[in-house]
Amino acid sequence: MAEQDINTISQDWQPLMLEFERRKVYGQSMGGEAKLTKREADGRLNAREMVTALVDVNSFMELGTLAGSLSYHGEPTAPADALVGGLATIDGQNVVIGVEDFTVMGGSIGHATNAKKIRLANLALQERLPFVSLLEGSGERTTNALSRHPYAPTDMQILARLSGIVPTVALIVGPSAGHGAITGMLKDFIIMTSDACLFAAGPPLVQAALGEKVSKQDLGGATMHTSISGVAHNKVEDLAEGISLVRHYLSFFPSSAYQVVKNRQSVSSQQRSLPEIFSLVPSDDRIAYDMRKLIALLVDEPADSIEIQSAYGRSMITSLARLGGYSVGIVANQPNFQAGAITAEAAEKASHFIDVCNAFHLPVIFLADNPGVMSGSAAEQAGTLRAAARMYAAQSAIDGPKLHVTVRKAFGFGSSLMGMNPFDQQTLTLAFPGITLGGIPALGGGIATGVDADMAEKLKAAEESGAWSTGDTMAYDEIIDPRELRNRLIKGLSISRERQLIDPQPLKRTGIKP
Repeated sequence: MAEQDINTISQDWQPLMLEFERRKVYGQSMGGEAKLTKREADGRLNAREMVTALVDVNSFMELGTLAGSLSYHGEPTAPADALVGGLATIDGQNVVIGVEDFTVMGGSIGHATNAKKIRLANLALQERLPFVSLLEGSGERTTNALSRHPYAPTDMQILARLSGIVPTVALIVGPSAGHGAITGMLKDFIIMTSDACLFAAGPPLVQAALGEKVSKQDLGGATMHTSISGVAHNKVEDLAEGISLVRHYLSFFPSSAYQVVKNRQSVSSQQRSLPEIFSLVPSDDRIAYDMRKLIALLVDEPADSIEIQSAYGRSMITSLARLGGYSVGIVANQPNFQAGAITAEAAEKASHFIDVCNAFHLPVIFLADNPGVMSGSAAEQAGTLRAAARMYAAQSAIDGPKLHVTVRKAFGFGSSLMGMNPFDQQTLTLAFPGITLGGIPALGGGIATGVDADMAEKLKAAEESGAWSTGDTMAYDEIIDPRELRNRLIKGLSISRERQLIDPQPLKRTGIKP
């Protein structure tokens, strides 16, 4: 405290305020000069610098600065007990944040850290605020075993209750193991920087317990978790890109499930015809194309959308975007990969994404172009049917606007998974002319059932008349000119807006997931 500041305080308060200042400075000192200098030399921000980079300027109000500053049983003290947390704003929206400080005891979780984590999670639940965590820590502190835990609860209990109440995000910025890693798994959206790792136990413990010698990246690196395990959603190159993604992601959501995200009108949100669709989407459903290009054409601003888990379950695209100024979730088959067949990974990815959109009242738009659910022994062994049933349950449970479009084809259970279920709470069900439909593709189905050539031809004709026969029976609300796709969807979103604004509430938790 500067001399001029202390002189403004009455003398009886001065000793107390000087001691308070000393303790506050210690609480903000992190791991000390040597560790902070090394981190800076490595080109990495420290915990407090990460907070500054994440939140709006001068918006951070720290909570628990003095946590960890006392020793009761001879254990070493820890500045802020290795967790910098509090309240702030991101793009003007109030949020709760917690950043693990790796320079303090490896970002481990002491008793005071646990109390702080519980308090932050409770504040997010109580005040209905998004909760953002930056994780880089070694899990429970080993010295915890030397002293009596002051109370039993953990933040995991609160985080489980937070699910579907407020948006939650975890950005993994370094090695994260044990308890910290598990709390990351309880968040809606998990981002990993390219050098981050996420595991139940690190390589030394794995080698000691199992005799397996493995590198950190092979065990739990960002590439593995975003493309093979599916544990994390998106990989970013560095912290700056990760922070930008956190802020962008939150912009698509309301602060809580008690609100609906605001419509963002702009020049690009107006209706427009899409004649480019004819050159982008081949009429022959046996020819592949990139569904990402159709989505980019459809949405307000392609640069403003976020594809979730692009490297996992690649036959399915899940993306946040704006259409007509509305925040929407898009679930689309990708004909460029495995013809858009729905694999176990694709269904798992879509299920989680649909659940998140539904929890926060985001309309979901399905773009179907698939030959059905993936078949074969590998698919069966992967549990594809159960994953597909899980996806069906997720889309069937959508409480808000649900809009379906069959672009070219949708076979068997693959059509139902993509929301093509007449009179199942859809706001709109649309199709392009010339779509093909059926329980299974006519060629394979005819061979499998041993029908004669005449019956095979009839099956093929029925398959190819899908748009006309289903339009006749109201399986689709309308067969549309493809150029009008964007305008029809915007109209569907607009007509459902009023019911969304009537007393939005968190979803009731019912049913058993497949």
